[in-house]
Amino acid sequence: MKDKRVLYVSSEVIPYLPETDISSTSFEAAKMVNNLGGQIRIFMPRFGNINERRHQLHEVIRLSGMNLVINDLDMPLIIKVASIPKERMQVYFIDNEDYFKRKATLTDEDGNLFSDNDERAIFFAKGVIETVKKLNWSPDIIHVHGWLASLLPLYLRNYYGNEPLFRDSKIVTSVYNQSFDGALDEELREKILFDGLENANVKHLKTPNFVNLIKTAVDNSDAIVMGGDNVPEELKTYVGKLNKPVLPFTEKENFSHAYQEFYDTKVLSE
Repeated sequence: MKDKRVLYVSSEVIPYLPETDISSTSFEAAKMVNNLGGQIRIFMPRFGNINERRHQLHEVIRLSGMNLVINDLDMPLIIKVASIPKERMQVYFIDNEDYFKRKATLTDEDGNLFSDNDERAIFFAKGVIETVKKLNWSPDIIHVHGWLASLLPLYLRNYYGNEPLFRDSKIVTSVYNQSFDGALDEELREKILFDGLENANVKHLKTPNFVNLIKTAVDNSDAIVMGGDNVPEELKTYVGKLNKPVLPFTEKENFSHAYQEFYDTKVLSE
């Protein structure tokens, strides 16, 4: 992995949010590549319950300031950055007052999904890609974690399909069991089609539930990692029918070697 560039796009990363399979794996994978001499960038949403003062987040003026069009509305993009203590790793935070100021992540105090989670997912995907373009940083691998990040492969392969910076990038999606009940806004499909994507690109999203979001992500990925041992059976079956490299769920003690070998022999060799 020496000198390879790996972009990690995750809905959550420790130490900024509590430890879960997604937040810990996103951190550990990036740390592993960093320790092997690779170059990494980590992106996550700047949720309002992240303590900016304690974690020393600060705005990057040169990267902020552009507007992203979400469902025909201009939404300002703010980029903040922080360093993970002792790890020499920077984390970039995608921020917007309307989408991420509230003091919660994905649900309200009663456990109900926020009604604009669909637009937050679109904004996050576009925000990451536009920021990486500004950085002029061409990743060898883009590794996606968490359902809020699941639209990134779709946008990268289609909306940004002709972008030279990502021409040789390989997309990996990790599939977890951290799901949600119900579905996102039923207009999600139309909001994506507004960006000029084709009906075939969003065939799964007539019902934008967890399983269909992940199906959309893996359809637009080059390889898949099973991030948990109790992933929904429907997703296991779907992934099993795809002609793509799959890394089975790996326990933490074997994590580093398994990921390194998968990146080297399956993802980068494709």
